[in-house]
Amino acid sequence: MQPGYRRNSKLLLSFFFLLILSILNFDAKAQKKDVVRVGNLKFAHYGAISYMTEICGRYNLKVQERVFAKGIDIMPAIIAGEIDVAASAADAAIAGRAGGVPIYAVAGFAEGGARIVIRPDANIKSVKDFKGKKVGVARGGAQELLLLAELSKNNLTWSDQPGKDVQIVYMAFADLNQALQAKNIDAMAQSEPQSSQAINKGFGVELLKPYDTPMGEPIRTLVMTEKMYNTQKNVAERFMRCFVEATKTFIEKPEVAQKFVIQKMFKNQITEQDFKDAIGNSPYTYDLTVEHIQITTDFMQKFGVGRMQKPPKAVDWVKLDLLAEAKKTLDVK
Repeated sequence: MQPGYRRNSKLLLSFFFLLILSILNFDAKAQKKDVVRVGNLKFAHYGAISYMTEICGRYNLKVQERVFAKGIDIMPAIIAGEIDVAASAADAAIAGRAGGVPIYAVAGFAEGGARIVIRPDANIKSVKDFKGKKVGVARGGAQELLLLAELSKNNLTWSDQPGKDVQIVYMAFADLNQALQAKNIDAMAQSEPQSSQAINKGFGVELLKPYDTPMGEPIRTLVMTEKMYNTQKNVAERFMRCFVEATKTFIEKPEVAQKFVIQKMFKNQITEQDFKDAIGNSPYTYDLTVEHIQITTDFMQKFGVGRMQKPPKAVDWVKLDLLAEAKKTLDVK
C-alpha cells in the first residue's frame, strides 16, 4: 500500500469520525429539553399543573415541580430566581406583584375551591352565628379573603385576638381539619380536598360555599416571571400550549384527572369521593379576566389582606395573549 493512499485513508476516516461526532452532538442538542421550574400547591384543583410534568416532554420541555405550603411562599423563590412559573390563589399573586415580585398573570386554572365548614355540634346556622366563635383559616390564601368578605357582608368584626365578634385562628391548611375535629375551632374556611374530607368523615358540615359576595368565585391564577415572558418567548409559548393540553385532558377525561390526583399527588390518601366532591367545587379552567383580578385587588385593599402599600392595577400585569394563542393552536374555545 502506497504511503499517500494510507494518508488519504486516515484523513477520510478522521473526516467521517468527526462527521459522526457532529451529527451525534447536533442530535443531543436537538433532544435537550428546556427546563421550566414550576411552583405548585398540593390541592386537588392544582392537579393539571402537576400533570404537566408528565406530558410537557412532547413540547421539548422538562417541567420541574416544587411544592410549597401556600402560594405566597412561592414569591421569595421567584425573587431568588428559583421559579419560572407559579400556581397560586389570585390574592397571593396580587400581593406578590404589589411587593415587587416581577410576575405576570397569564391564565386561570381552577375556579372556586373553598368551603366554610362548621362543627356539627357548633350550633351555627349562618355566618351571623359566628359571633363569639373561633374560625380557622390559612393566612394569605384565597380562603382568608373569602372569609373576611363573608364576615363583612354580615356586619361582623374580627381579629386574631379576643375582643371582636369573631376570633380568627390562623394555621396551616394541613392543620385546620385536625383543629376542627379536636374542637379547637368552631368553623373553618378550608380548601379542597380537605374541606370535602372533613364533610365525608363526619366531623364537618358545610355551612356555605363563600361565593355570594361581589368577589364571586375565586380564580386560581397561573403567573409567569417577566423574564420568561419577555426573553424566552418560544419557551413561554410551548409551556402555555402544554398547560392548555393538560387542562383540556383533565376537563375532557375526568378519569385521568382522578387517577393522577389520587395516586400521584396524594398517594392514595384521599378517596374517589373526596376527589369528586372537591372538583365539583373547584372545576378546572383556562381562563382569567382583568376584571376579576382588579375586583380581588380591591377587596384585598379593603380588608388589609397582603398589607399592600401600592396595590397593582390589574391592566398593567394581566397578560393573556399567550393563553389566547395556545387555545387557538389547540382548538380550545
